[in-house]
Amino acid sequence: MKPEEIIGYVDGLDGVLTVQPSEGDGTPELAWGDTFFYYAPDGVMPTNTQPFATIVTKNYPGDELSRLDRPDVFRVNIAAGKDNFVKWTGHAPRDTPAGEVDYSAFDTLMPHPVYGTVGWLAVVNPGPRTEADTRELLHTACELARARYERRNG
Repeated sequence: MKPEEIIGYVDGLDGVLTVQPSEGDGTPELAWGDTFFYYAPDGVMPTNTQPFATIVTKNYPGDELSRLDRPDVFRVNIAAGKDNFVKWTGHAPRDTPAGEVDYSAFDTLMPHPVYGTVGWLAVVNPGPRTEADTRELLHTACELARARYERRNG
């Protein structure tokens, strides 16, 4: 899967706002080139919520284990929620075994190297082994975000 394919898929889900920071739009330079997906049926950037998924193309400070500094490497990050996290990893988010995950492995569904403890999953360069699972998880993450939005907004 290429980032453009993932963006097209998620952007096609109902109520999704896709944000792609770039130079001149007031966003921090570090975020330029990355993609953030929000559930925002009104099309307005939410101020009180995190994205339900992201695509990052570079290392962030404190988040270098995926080695995104390699050419053509990106990572899809998904707020899977506790139940889906357990389903896909076999353990609770807070029980991720230290040192037992190769966070730089391609096409492998894994706990997020930083946010795994709060139920986020990640895939570096999703490919044939993880494409269907990645799409399913992105759809589910969007539905979870929709449910949170509806609870907050009546």
